[in-house]
Amino acid sequence: MSADTTEDRILSVLEDDAQASYADIAKRAGVSKPTVRKYIDKLESDGVIVGYSADIDPKKLTSKSIAMVGIDVASERYVEATRELRGLEEVESLYSSSGDHMLMAEVRGTDGNAVGDVIADRILTIDGVTAAHPSFLQERLK
Repeated sequence: MSADTTEDRILSVLEDDAQASYADIAKRAGVSKPTVRKYIDKLESDGVIVGYSADIDPKKLTSKSIAMVGIDVASERYVEATRELRGLEEVESLYSSSGDHMLMAEVRGTDGNAVGDVIADRILTIDGVTAAHPSFLQERLK
């Protein structure tokens, strides 16, 4: 058995397969189903698990383009701009970042032009957003 905690093992299984059953998680994490249920309930209520999603290979999408967009925001408008960005339907996910940009957004559109329009017409028009730098996802490698 690994030196990882029970919580770490359960989270590892969920990260690998968000649709795994409690029985499968229990088997792979080396614990009982009631233990899995207890830990998942706690992780959800503590906000550690914030949702379940499907991993998508952008190259296989027939009618979607996905870009990771680095967004810079004026410090004094951060809260308001973040709130508006979270409300945009085309923003699939939004993260605070300590890298080159304050925020990273996963933006989806029907094609590259549509993603560009979202950036130009929706993101860059938000008061406080000073720049947006897209990187279009090409192929999922892992």
